[in-house]
Amino acid sequence: MISWGQIGYGAALSAVLAAVLIVIARGRPRAAVTTGALAAALGPLAWNAILRAAHGDQFFTDAPVMVFPVSWQDTGSGVFTLAAASLGYGLGPLATQPARTSVRYSLLAAVAALLVDIYLY
Repeated sequence: MISWGQIGYGAALSAVLAAVLIVIARGRPRAAVTTGALAAALGPLAWNAILRAAHGDQFFTDAPVMVFPVSWQDTGSGVFTLAAASLGYGLGPLATQPARTSVRYSLLAAVAALLVDIYLY
């Protein structure tokens, strides 16, 4: 089981990577970057808090693929980030934009959280 320090570290890294990806890929206004970064921090934080509370040690088993050792824990962080970002963008700075715009930004945030979980902690 990962510690609260690791959870916070991963959430912070996810937020930074999401902000970088959104700026590079789309160069959107600060509100869009901030929303993606917040979602990329809150998604993994919420998911890992649930795993700690439920004593979900079995979720941390990596797939036996050397180049992409994803686990259920990693996947959950990406899914929670996707949900948080979709809500954040849909109700926030991209509310008047087409849904596909919100989905693109949400996917960037989710990919950031997933990659950080797989490779950085």
